[in-house]
Amino acid sequence: MLRRTLLASAAVAFGLGGAAFAEEELTAGFIYIGPPGDGGWTYEHDQARQKMEAHFDGRVKTVYQENVPESADAERAITQMALTGADIIFTTSFGYMDPTLAVAEKFPNVKFEHATGYKRADNVTTYSARFYEGRAIQGHIAGKMTKTNKIGYIASIPIPEVIRGINSAYLHAKKVNPDVEFSIIWLYTWFDPAKEADAARALIENGADVVLQHTDSTAPQAAAQEAGGVITFGQASDMGEYAPMPRVSSIIDNWAPYYIERVQAVLDGTWESKDTWDGISTGMVGIGEITDAVPADVKAEALAMKDAIAAGEYHPFTGPINKQDGSVWLAEGEVASDGDLAGLNFYVEGITAEVPN
Repeated sequence: MLRRTLLASAAVAFGLGGAAFAEEELTAGFIYIGPPGDGGWTYEHDQARQKMEAHFDGRVKTVYQENVPESADAERAITQMALTGADIIFTTSFGYMDPTLAVAEKFPNVKFEHATGYKRADNVTTYSARFYEGRAIQGHIAGKMTKTNKIGYIASIPIPEVIRGINSAYLHAKKVNPDVEFSIIWLYTWFDPAKEADAARALIENGADVVLQHTDSTAPQAAAQEAGGVITFGQASDMGEYAPMPRVSSIIDNWAPYYIERVQAVLDGTWESKDTWDGISTGMVGIGEITDAVPADVKAEALAMKDAIAAGEYHPFTGPINKQDGSVWLAEGEVASDGDLAGLNFYVEGITAEVPN
């Protein structure tokens, strides 16, 4: 049921940011793992929130709460947002999965959208993007451009999404440079600029002249810029302020069309629980400008891969690919299924590190 009268005082009491509640057709809420100013993951979700609100031109108001830990605090924050009258709530981090399900059970008339998870209910849907497609392009560029043959990877939480990205980047770097080595540092957090910067410095000190990241801040970009002679890639947002070096390209998460579509479905009364997993072909995953720091031939190859992925002519996980222990995962020409990718919990052959428990 759409709430037509929402109290601004309730929003203040619960510490919710964003536009104040008012008489509107619908209110959409957002739960963020970091601050909108992180320059990465949360920044792009918040940009999409603003574009969605502007699209509906007064018919929809939005509210958000930032820096919500993936803990019991998440369930409290989601509950508070539902109590203040949000009609649809987007919970934008993997660790919000169970808290989202728990709150959804208590509020069956509220719609919930969980980013990157896999558990659904009648009033809970899931959505994510095929970030591994962008990682393949980054891996190709990294393998071609490294001079030390050492590539560093700053990883966040050991879930399939992150493991997929590591494997995709490694496979495509290895294809063009058989001598390449990956060093992986796990931070067990999505957003911690100090830890991210320290990880980048450690990788660089160990000889890495390419640093990839699956964390949310621009701190690794700044550390690489300070070191000099290191290339990086923007994560989740363009991070173009560090272009043309060290940031030579980026993966850009484009959530706005999805948010507009899902809010429109609520307004139309057609919303239903489903799973969305889109990528380069739909524009949910964008590839930021490849700068002139990348040789022209490498840039052309990377863009050709992007076009092939978008056209469905190439899949980044196409065999032959072995598991880390040398056993066959995908035979020659075989393409990984979405089911296999969704639960991916192992490294491919050639990565010497261990997947954390």
